Amino acid sequence: MGFLEKQKSSRNGVVQQIAYDGSVQATNAFGAQTYQVRLEANSACHYQIGNGTLTASVTTDPFLPANTVEYVTVTPGQNIAAIKAATNSTIVTATAGTLSVTELS
Repeated sequence: MGFLEKQKSSRNGVVQQIAYDGSVQATNAFGAQTYQVRLEANSACHYQIGNGTLTASVTTDPFLPANTVEYVTVTPGQNIAAIKAATNSTIVTATAGTLSVTELS
């Protein structure tokens, strides 16, 4: 019997859903033991992670394509905001959507 290498993993924690459109929506603060989050969105969006009031921008903040999973390092107590992506010819169609944010530890 051969050795089965295990996948690297983290424990799933709190899951927050952000319904976004043309205005910025933010989550509650991340937990005290949260140093990484998993992001998934059902439509293209931009997101911003930080402290206090966040203002995600379609021109300066990271782009998350639709139906893509991304892992991001965070600091406990931060939060995340999202806004729908701008329409860019045939590449991206701006539609409202939901960003799923899973806290990992």
